[in-house]
Amino acid sequence: MIQAMLWGVGTSDYGLQPERRVEALAWTAVGEAVADAGIAVDEIDAIIVGSVFGPPGVATRVQRGIGLPGVPMWTIENACASGTSAYHEAVQTVRGGRYRCVLVLGVDQMSTLFSGAIVPEATDPEGAASLPLPGVYAMGAQRYVQEFGVTPEQLAAVAVKNKRNGLDNPRAQLRKAAPTIDEVLSSRMIADPLTFLQCCPTSDGAGALIVGGDRGNPDDLRIEASVSVSGALWDHRSKEVWGYACVARAAEQAYAEAGRTPAEMDVLEVHDAFTIGEIMTLEALGLAPLGKGAELAPSGHTARDGAQPVNPSGGLLSRGHPLGGTGPAQIAEIAWQLRGRAGARQITRHRVGMVETMGGAAAGMDGNACVVTILSTS
Repeated sequence: MIQAMLWGVGTSDYGLQPERRVEALAWTAVGEAVADAGIAVDEIDAIIVGSVFGPPGVATRVQRGIGLPGVPMWTIENACASGTSAYHEAVQTVRGGRYRCVLVLGVDQMSTLFSGAIVPEATDPEGAASLPLPGVYAMGAQRYVQEFGVTPEQLAAVAVKNKRNGLDNPRAQLRKAAPTIDEVLSSRMIADPLTFLQCCPTSDGAGALIVGGDRGNPDDLRIEASVSVSGALWDHRSKEVWGYACVARAAEQAYAEAGRTPAEMDVLEVHDAFTIGEIMTLEALGLAPLGKGAELAPSGHTARDGAQPVNPSGGLLSRGHPLGGTGPAQIAEIAWQLRGRAGARQITRHRVGMVETMGGAAAGMDGNACVVTILSTS
């Protein structure tokens, strides 16, 4: 099996950009990733695109714009994990020798489609119950409050940490002064107990990655593990909150593939669409026992100068969440951190990094999909 490596990364700015064509967001990210990898565009021999709400044909228009006609190209839709699902497929094609150099693109432009929460599909149980994602996450938060004694202040601490981190990310959507715990809790209630400042914003943006084999370049990052799982049936009989089991399945396989433990992760980018999402995810990834994840942010463990920094980019809560564009942005942040090029948000220990992206709720499943990848300096 060929050792897959991450050659280059790039992103657009993230934010509300309805005046820009979605392809233009993609071209910005692709151009940066190609330059970062130090390759010519014609060295790319396959393109895999992850997008949820991209207009039909967006991948082809991106392909045309970068001047790669005739190169095999396909699109993946896997909810919020679309971008990292495209990355996972690229890793597998390189490992198997099918392609030598693959361009991964994740892109979505949400501002032209939604002014609030994404409306669930009416034929799904969630849609029939008029339960958009803020409500799904809020139910999990309420269970943590009742079962584990999680406090409003512990939930708010995640938002304070990630929004503070985002201040040093020039590509982040939200870069105002970091809120206090009281300001997070006093912001408008969205779905009890989740307030406005505990929810990610509507965003536009793109991220691009170049995945290839081991070419002996010391700047390339070793892809130690890449795992993609789909959701399982989930209802009132399930033991864990929505999403937990899906993340845990992917994490268990990723640790086994890399031969590593949770304690070896120096830095993580995880799917914090809502504050409870980071708490639950870190438990599922093994950084804390069940019911104890809410202690990580207040204790400083996951702070940028903590033992295991989580979301130094600002996460979805600060950088933004353009669905398909989120996973590649998470991987780009880990690449910058591992290479020691994250600027003002650079962490101290940066040899091994993890990314987790969870695509969520539809059709009574505990998540549409989850991708977990582990990267290290080569």
